[in-house]
Order: sequence, then structure tokens, then C-alpha cells
Amino acid sequence: MSILPNAGILPPIPDTFDFEAWRKIPQRRHAREDAIEDAPKDTQRDTTRELVPPPPIHILRTHTAPVTALFISGDNERIYSGDFAGWVICTLTRTLRPVVSWKAHEDGLLGVQECGEHVITQARDNKLHVWARVEEYSLIGGSAALAESRTPELKYSLDVNALNYCRFSVLETAHRLLIALPNLVESSEADIWTLPSCQRLHAAIGREAKAQGPILSNDGRGRGASGIIMSMHLFSAETSLRLLLAHENGSVVLRSSARPKSVEGISWDVIWSVKSHVEAVMAMTVNKDNTTAFTVSADHLIGRYDLVTGESEKFKTKQGGNGSVAVRDDGRVCAVGGWDGKIRLYSTKTFKPLGTLKYHKASCQAVAFAHSDPTLPTVSDDEDEELDESEKADRSRWLVGAGKDKLVSVWSLMSFEKSSRQ
Repeated sequence: MSILPNAGILPPIPDTFDFEAWRKIPQRRHAREDAIEDAPKDTQRDTTRELVPPPPIHILRTHTAPVTALFISGDNERIYSGDFAGWVICTLTRTLRPVVSWKAHEDGLLGVQECGEHVITQARDNKLHVWARVEEYSLIGGSAALAESRTPELKYSLDVNALNYCRFSVLETAHRLLIALPNLVESSEADIWTLPSCQRLHAAIGREAKAQGPILSNDGRGRGASGIIMSMHLFSAETSLRLLLAHENGSVVLRSSARPKSVEGISWDVIWSVKSHVEAVMAMTVNKDNTTAFTVSADHLIGRYDLVTGESEKFKTKQGGNGSVAVRDDGRVCAVGGWDGKIRLYSTKTFKPLGTLKYHKASCQAVAFAHSDPTLPTVSDDEDEELDESEKADRSRWLVGAGKDKLVSVWSLMSFEKSSRQ
């Protein structure tokens, strides 16, 4: 074993070598270890148990503007990324090559999601578009060739309110899609639409029935103390619809309704409301079985909410300024994208840090996990060989991050089986 610090091989000893200084090196090392042991317990670092973060396995450089939205298809075959210029790019995970690229909007993307045979996009241009998913791919070249790729067919569109930059939430049912969006007039309220009929089923969810004064606010931000909606998640429970709303004042509210239609927010009862953040909620995610939600903010807190019991808990982290969050399918690990460009991994049970992924030079604006139990692939490219079980297992552990630096990073993570249970 090498005695010299940070050296892999002991170098030749020169004629002028200082043996006295060399002899004292282990003493300085032991003195440093003694100082760590004498330090207060809350300031000590257990360096023996720190996990060495891996480098990204691939970097996608197909965007020419900051990347603001990510989505991985249910079969883990496609990565969708949207940027601040309104472009959406679809990349195959088997080849990590872009296959579809199109100018979907005139302003920055807020969200992109594949739903069956369709791809839904929403942007700051106050539009939500539903596109037909391209099923026949042909690999395209670099950035100069992206504009020549095939543009998906636009099926239908909705005018939406993008004042608060809140992403849509989709609930897939047997015969239709339900989409939750901010209200067209008041950004502190929500609407639920149905596709493909493009009809509004529920309007002004969250409106205070006993509020005094005019019905509409002067600036479109609403008159409630909670402020505008920053994030939302629509799901079903038994015979009712439920809508989870994260607000500008740091609060999270769960509402429920059993009626098929409603206006003025009537019948949407509050199940619980809790305030975990001192700043506006910047991002929210919900696990696969709709039982637990997580929120991040400009502060140094991460909120965890039990959607069944209504219990909530907040955890302090060592850094503030977080803009994105995602949770793995098994619900054991969550990833938080920071304004410093780092992606931090946590156990969702104890919120013990599991590692920090460092690559992006600017704010990490989106993160997404691959699916641990993917659906059957829908790839139509016959040239691609079938993946073996080990390759599929490795791909199911992927994490994708996107930043203000215009890059999309692809990471292959360990399973964290032991760490996530601690």
C-alpha cells in the first residue's frame, strides 16, 4: 500500500529526499483522524460509508436551448425532452440517438408526456397540444439535421393558462383522458378537461365559496391566501376523483369529488391541507401507486405526504434551492435536482443521502426515473436486436436529468436495496 497521500505507486527516492518530512506524514494523517473523532457528532462525516457517485453513461447534446421538461415512455424505449425554445426531441434508449424532433410550441416547454398512441405537450405559449406518436423511426444526424426529421401529426389543441408555469396532470381511463390544468382565468384554481372531446368537466376547483368581494381577481392570481398553483396531480380513489395541489405559499392541499361534473368548485371538498415550506413549492411528484407525494422548494426542506392517512413530514437538507423532483417506481428512492446543477439522491424512508450526481453546470430543471416494471416495448425498428435480461435490468435503473446548460444526462444507478431500507 502506498504511504504517500494521493499516490498510486511509490515514486523513486531522489538524492535530496527529506526522510524526516516523509516519516511525519502518517502522524499528520492520524492527527487529522483524531480531530474528526473529537469533533461534535453532528459535524462528523462517515467517509467509510459514502458512495462514490458514478459519471453519466451518456450526454445528449441535441438541444440548443435550456432543457425544461423530461419524460421516459412506459416501456423505457424513448426519452422525450423539451426545451425553452419550444422544441421536443424523442431519443431511443437502445441507441441513444434522436429519432424525432419538432417545433411543438412558440415558447418554452412546461411538460411532455406519452399517453398510448399520443404525445401531450404544454408550453408557456398558453397552448396544450396532443400529437400522434410517430411509430416508424429513422435515425437522424446531429443538431443540423434535427429540423429535417418527421413532424408528428397534430390531433387537437387546448387554450390553457400558463401564467404560473404549472405543468398539466393526466389521468388515463379506459375510454378517455382526463387532464388537470390551471383555470383559464384564475391561476389559484384548477380545471379538469376530457380528451378527445376537449370538454371541461370541472371548473374553478379551489374557489372559496364564502369569499367576499368580486368573483374574479384583478391580476388573475386569485384572491386566496394560498396563492397560485405551482404543481398538481390528478388521480382516482375508489369512486371519486382526487386532485393534489401545491401552492405558491408552500402549502399542499388534497381535494376530492364524486360528481361527474361541477362548476365554481362546488363538491370539491378539502380532505386535508398542510404547509411544509416557507417558500413557493417549485416541484411535486407522486409515487406510482398514488400513496405518497414529495415536494421541493427554494428552501432547504423536502416535504413528504401520505395521501391515504393525510400525515405529512418535512426533512431538512444541507442545501437550498431545488427545482425538480422524481421518485422511483418502487417508491424507495427520490431524486432532487438543484439550482446548483447537482442531482441528489435520498432514501424516501429516512431521507438519508444516497449520493450526489455532479455534471450539469447550471440549474437542473427536470429529472426522471426509468420504469422498474416497464410495459411491453412498442419499437418498430427491426434493425434493433432484442435486449437481454441484464441490459433490460440495467436500463430500468436509469435516471435522466436535464439542465439549463442545454444538456440531458443519462445515469445508470445501483439498486440501493440495502441503503434505501435504512
